[in-house]
Amino acid sequence: MTAITTIRIDHAALPDPLNLKGPDTAARMIEAALRDEGIAAEASDVISHIKIELPTTQLAAASTMLASLQLI
Repeated sequence: MTAITTIRIDHAALPDPLNLKGPDTAARMIEAALRDEGIAAEASDVISHIKIELPTTQLAAASTMLASLQLI
């Protein structure tokens, strides 16, 4: 069994150009960027935030990627 980590990003915290997209589109773009880096992430729009779920073993790589996108 793999441990799963959840990262939540408030819609209001999304930088340009992601904040100009709809939340569903932003979630898909974030997921695609993480997957392009080999991170098995699933991102989805939840009422007030973007929820990103990924294996905990990939948390460091995901954090680096999300920081480069100015999401965290």
